[in-house]
Amino acid sequence: MQWFSAIGTVAFAFSGYVVGVQKRLDLLGILIVSLLTAIGGGIIRDMMVHRVPLVFYDYDSIVIIAVTVFLSWLVRLHRRDSGSFHRLFIIADSLGLVAFSITGAQVGLMFDLNAFGVVALSFVTAVGGGVVRDMMVNDIPFILHQDFYGTVSILVAGALFLLDRLALVNLLTLQLLFLVGLTIRLVAHWGDMKLPKIAAGGGTGPR
Repeated sequence: MQWFSAIGTVAFAFSGYVVGVQKRLDLLGILIVSLLTAIGGGIIRDMMVHRVPLVFYDYDSIVIIAVTVFLSWLVRLHRRDSGSFHRLFIIADSLGLVAFSITGAQVGLMFDLNAFGVVALSFVTAVGGGVVRDMMVNDIPFILHQDFYGTVSILVAGALFLLDRLALVNLLTLQLLFLVGLTIRLVAHWGDMKLPKIAAGGGTGPR
């Protein structure tokens, strides 16, 4: 769980850095956006289960976020062309989405929640930070209008719940679940897979 949490923290801190640079925020603004992207979902999750957020007494996440932002600045990632920057954002955001989907589901299993509870905690952990990030920079939250995103979190959480019921949760199955979830997310994005939406006039169409 700690490894997946670290992966998610690095990935979301970097995605926050990318958004901050694109929005031309100052250094403090970039740090705030990166911080809230990386820990926002976890804080909401912990509040839902009446637990003091881990980040309030464990410095690991803060250190990881600070190092990620510093290294991103040090290697001048902000000087890449917009196309490369967008690809880096998608990859980082996808890594964070799947990693935090797993850690959120694990918390639900630890509290012996039912399937809905496990999926809900997974979903909130995975997308909560991104929603906070987008709202802070005055964007429509990514999950509300962009491709096959939140659905990946639901699938990952559902699969982990099923694996737990079958007593098949171990390091190998968690790693496989992570790889499968990441593959689904990236293939869905690059293949432009989208959920249908309700169009004006009562019809439906691809989103």
